[in-house]
Amino acid sequence: AVVATDRLNAIGPIQRTESGGRITVGSGVVLADLQEAVESEGLFYPPDPTERSCFVGATVATNASGARTFKYGPTRAYVERLQLALSTGDLLDIRRGEHLSDGGRIALTLPSGRRLEVPLPTYSAPQTTKHAAGLYVALPGQPTDLIDLVIGSEGILGVVTEVELRLLPRPADVFSALAFFPTADGLLAFVAAARDASLATRSGATAGGLDARALEYFDGRALEFLRPVYPNIPVDATGAVLLEQESSPEAEEALLVGWVELMETHGALVDGSWFAQNAAEGATLRDFRHALPVRVNEWLAARGQSKISTDMAVPLSRFAEMLAFYETEIAASGLNSVTWGHIGDAHLHVNLLPATADEHARGKALYGRFIEQAIALGGTVSAEHGIGRLKVPYLRAMMGDDALRQMAAVKRAFDPAGILAPGVLLPPELL
Repeated sequence: AVVATDRLNAIGPIQRTESGGRITVGSGVVLADLQEAVESEGLFYPPDPTERSCFVGATVATNASGARTFKYGPTRAYVERLQLALSTGDLLDIRRGEHLSDGGRIALTLPSGRRLEVPLPTYSAPQTTKHAAGLYVALPGQPTDLIDLVIGSEGILGVVTEVELRLLPRPADVFSALAFFPTADGLLAFVAAARDASLATRSGATAGGLDARALEYFDGRALEFLRPVYPNIPVDATGAVLLEQESSPEAEEALLVGWVELMETHGALVDGSWFAQNAAEGATLRDFRHALPVRVNEWLAARGQSKISTDMAVPLSRFAEMLAFYETEIAASGLNSVTWGHIGDAHLHVNLLPATADEHARGKALYGRFIEQAIALGGTVSAEHGIGRLKVPYLRAMMGDDALRQMAAVKRAFDPAGILAPGVLLPPELL
């Protein structure tokens, strides 16, 4: 059976609050439509996955993130209430803070009178800034909120039908820059400094300072892939970082000077870098980012192949090791590739580009080595794309059967018949 939510597409009125606002939408609302409705009212919904034609309910089910996650976090941070349809016929309304764990369980009475007893997982999440692999667990010593357990559960617990979202005031201005670097060492040092400066600003240690909301990476092969479309990419660039900074008309000049100084300190090709100080120029830089996956897909389609793309993230302290491992293994393999992604969160998408069936098989084997290395460095096998059915073996390798059995116990509590999203997250033999 297939469940369709496309008719659950009502967008409710915005309720203004001191910190921004709230909006209630059906799970079948398209994210782009939500963003347009919110922005027309001078407000801001931070989650910004690359694909905006998705349903809001799907973004909740996957805890979707994107480039702005570096500053704002994933979807979970903005969900205040959700409505969940269970396979038993119950319609469960869950508001943040109303159903907290006690003694390792969450217990509540459903509208039908059935008692829902949910045993909570005891495993720990990896120490990465992004993680989308398996059911949610709270930090040690903190209670688990039922709403968080549902967010990111990929549909195995119930079907999201309605969501109330928290909104922020829309930033006055946003400027962006695409900084090109001649060396990898300079680029990595710039990213580390940009991350440190941003965190210092957010903590209040630096007033009105540099605060990137996005830090996106492009390796040298990605730049070569884009050069036919963007011939003004500097010839000696071996990598680039796209950054976005929210500002105001009064602060923009000082912030721009600060970013240029940071680029110069770490050897960026400042004269060849690109800066966007208005909406049209900003759209050009966003188009640059989105042009890469489009060109990759065209290249593969012409050869009748499909890409092999990573979604692993590692702790910030291990990122340089992971990047070096990627580079060494790719060079040894002889495979074509491009790498881009969310370097601010130590989360890159390595795209292996096989030209033949034999290269595709070699690429899959290489992907397996990437998975092993990410796990060995304390990382996650999925930072934002989730597990679905195809990555269940990788989730098993990262977390082990005991953790998967704990997830299965949660699923049985919500879905006793085991009919929702079969094969997603969990091997059938554990249910």
